Amino acid sequence: MNSIIEQLRSRLTESLTVGFGADFQAVEPMVVPASNPKFGDYQSNISLSLSKQLGQPPRAIAEKLLQHLDVTGICQPPTIAGPGFINLTLEPAYLEAQLSNIQTDPRLGVQLAKTPQHIIVDFSSPNIAKEMHVGHLRSTIIGDCIARILEFRGHEVLRLNHVGDWGTQFGMLIAYLREAYPEALTTSNALDLGDLVALYRKAKQRFDADEEFQETARQEVVKLQTGEEDSRQAWQLLCEQSRREFQVIYDLLDVKLIERGESFYNPLLPSVVEDLEQLGLLVEDAGAKCVFLEGFTNKTGEPLPLIIKKSDGGYNYATTDLAAIRYRIGQDGAERIIYVTDAGQANHFTQIFQVARRAGWLTDEVQVVHVPFGLVQGEDGKKLKTRSGETVRLRELLDEAIARARTDFEARLQQEGREETEAFKANVAQIIGISAVKYADLSQNRTSNYIFSFDKMLSFQGNTAVYMLYAYVRVQGISRKGNIDFEQLGAEAKVFLQEETELALGKHLLQLSEVLTLVEADLLPNRICQYLYELSQKFNQFYDQCPVLKAEEPLRTSRLVLCDLTAQTLKLGLSLLGISVLERM
Repeated sequence: MNSIIEQLRSRLTESLTVGFGADFQAVEPMVVPASNPKFGDYQSNISLSLSKQLGQPPRAIAEKLLQHLDVTGICQPPTIAGPGFINLTLEPAYLEAQLSNIQTDPRLGVQLAKTPQHIIVDFSSPNIAKEMHVGHLRSTIIGDCIARILEFRGHEVLRLNHVGDWGTQFGMLIAYLREAYPEALTTSNALDLGDLVALYRKAKQRFDADEEFQETARQEVVKLQTGEEDSRQAWQLLCEQSRREFQVIYDLLDVKLIERGESFYNPLLPSVVEDLEQLGLLVEDAGAKCVFLEGFTNKTGEPLPLIIKKSDGGYNYATTDLAAIRYRIGQDGAERIIYVTDAGQANHFTQIFQVARRAGWLTDEVQVVHVPFGLVQGEDGKKLKTRSGETVRLRELLDEAIARARTDFEARLQQEGREETEAFKANVAQIIGISAVKYADLSQNRTSNYIFSFDKMLSFQGNTAVYMLYAYVRVQGISRKGNIDFEQLGAEAKVFLQEETELALGKHLLQLSEVLTLVEADLLPNRICQYLYELSQKFNQFYDQCPVLKAEEPLRTSRLVLCDLTAQTLKLGLSLLGISVLERM
């Protein structure tokens, strides 16, 4: 079914067309949720925006709109407030019918997108031979959440992991390992990733200090690029070692990705340079081939060059990203490409998008979006680091979240005098720990920095995953206590919204489709978190004030339906965040 807001917009569009002519059929009717319950449930300020165009007072326009606005069966008679705001209050009977309709719908009334697209979400993107750190957490979690929502809306989503698996760093590492640890270049599992990272640091120190070693490393890059067998085998072993470690984290986070690293696009780089040259976009500057950017200047005010081919003949990230855009549009058929990276890369993407447009590879039919995110900070407000000043390893952070969740859970079991199996405690601890980390991240506006606090994210109070999980568990407790099988309530079960808390809960349950449509457009997952938090609050208020199992029929069944719809909505909403629910905790 269409969401409530879509139905109201449709009715207002009809009113505009009838009242002011067919030219107004394409005008956005500007229906939004009311800012304050005293103004009803939804509002439109379309009258104010049309006042200048029509040369009439907003209130007069609103009055004319209401003459032709038919919202019978959806809303109570609309009212006009202030200078011309149109206030719309939903009919309880309409809400009751909508809730009864969605209770057996696995999609809970959320429609598929009217025009499904081929969408690429580029996220996570760690570097081979380096451990994933807390900086990869946001890209991985945010990207996965966006992909899940777009998939649920019916889009065809390609989840790409653009890993750093090519370039000078590999020549440097291979050159160093040939001297220090040659078996790592011929034998699988000769080193674990931690050792590889330590050796990489030593290789970098040697590279920075020793010109002869620099030349050796560059020769290794050439061997790699020309496909020399032992160099390619060594490179492959290093990549496989890193992939295994990355996969442990992806499995823990329940994240699915298709790896397509920088090396995938390496054979395509010469044609990028050739095409840009033929188009007349390349200019030679200090031996390098560049595109001079429009709207970007250096410190002296001159146009800023984007280097496409370096003076030594090598390529850089911009070349690879241009090759990727061209491939994703031409070969993958992408209609929307979403890049989830830190905010520091905003200029880089603006620049390559500009070049791709000027080259004609990126057209108006394809939308490219950079989804930036801020830093993860410690409780001191500085970038999250270990006590020794190193970047926090992601695996260690996740393990600590699970360990803390386990400690908290066992303390609660002891307090309640409960005995549980080892397997049950391990499962609860893992779900709570991972969910807490994910939700703490996703509940923030992604463009902002956020403070990482285990104590806050594992709290049973406030906007946390644990609060949401507990609301879900509470419904399952009602089911167990009353020996209720929610699936047996039947499609014919009626909903009655008599109390204020029932009405508030019912209205909120029907807003899921609106929220997901917004996130599909603006790619801000915190909207879903806020929706689920408010849903949990409204459910707890309803549960505290309205007896469920002790209520008389037909209210008992009605309230059971509301409980079940709340649990279904929480489960679905949390799954779109990549969070699993618990039946008991």
